[in-house]
Amino acid sequence: MSLNQSLPLDSPHVASSGVVLGLLRAGPGCVVAQGAVVRTPGGAVELGAGSALLENGVAIGTADAPVSIGQKVVFGHRCVVIGAAVGDLCEIGNGSVLLAGSRLGRGCILGEGTLVPPGTSVPEESVVVGRPGRAVRRVNDADRARLLRLRGGDVSLPPYLLQPLSGSMPAGAAMGRVYAFLDKEPRIDQSAVLFDSAEITGDVRIGPGCIIGAGVKIIGDSHGPVRVGERVQILENAVLHLLPDNELVLEDGVVIGPSAMIHGCHIGRGTIVEPAAIVCDNSVVGEESIVRAGALVKQRARFPSRAIVEGHPADQVGTLDGPPLVPPWALRRADLATLSRRR
Repeated sequence: MSLNQSLPLDSPHVASSGVVLGLLRAGPGCVVAQGAVVRTPGGAVELGAGSALLENGVAIGTADAPVSIGQKVVFGHRCVVIGAAVGDLCEIGNGSVLLAGSRLGRGCILGEGTLVPPGTSVPEESVVVGRPGRAVRRVNDADRARLLRLRGGDVSLPPYLLQPLSGSMPAGAAMGRVYAFLDKEPRIDQSAVLFDSAEITGDVRIGPGCIIGAGVKIIGDSHGPVRVGERVQILENAVLHLLPDNELVLEDGVVIGPSAMIHGCHIGRGTIVEPAAIVCDNSVVGEESIVRAGALVKQRARFPSRAIVEGHPADQVGTLDGPPLVPPWALRRADLATLSRRR
């Protein structure tokens, strides 16, 4: 991972397909790359000078769990950061996930696909790998030399002022992009909200009160139908697809977290699928369950109602006493009026 040194160094840069929802507090020279999404109501995300959220990354802050990213930090492709704090000069591997309340000290390196659980504190200059992440060693001189090369020979941290970078279009104003495939055309209830960078193709039905977030892709082409119930949320950069002779069903009240991959499965009413989880073809997750962040539900897996599902591959690790709470990173209808968009 490296920053494009040709980008302007004196102002934040949002790529043509990057999206900022809300008010981003941005340092000089920071980058929101192609397909990346930042959701920052009330200035809940700070991206420091010279830092980058690379392609298809997601950063989500809330009033209770803001995101704070220091200077010259690079998040690799498809990273997710929710309510976390990251120190200066960190290098975050592709596909890594940082969850609410986690903190990385200055100069940390995360291997690809690392998951940092909620509330975890990582000391400075740690090398962290795994799901969940564990520190395997300290940064060494070779690591520091590589970081210096990737930062263009300059790892200085001069003082700077944050700039407010705000959107200019109400979220969902363009109602996404909808495409027919052969004789199949999406059918979307008029009360559903689609963020304008969402794309929906083919044999897809979306029920009343749904929210389809920025960068979401729902593909119901010749392979089979996608059926989304009422009050379902499918959030930033999630992808829904399926194999031939299959179907994909999300029952009422399901919440699909940012960067999740949902493929030809059946997910029961009120279930929460946390960020960056993968649910594979012909699997079934019972109602009012939780699929934990980064979990991999294998093909043809079966889980009962109120299951707590975790791991890579996933297994049932517990049972809920009642319906899961709506997570703080989910969207509420009242939130939509507070978000504006910049792309």
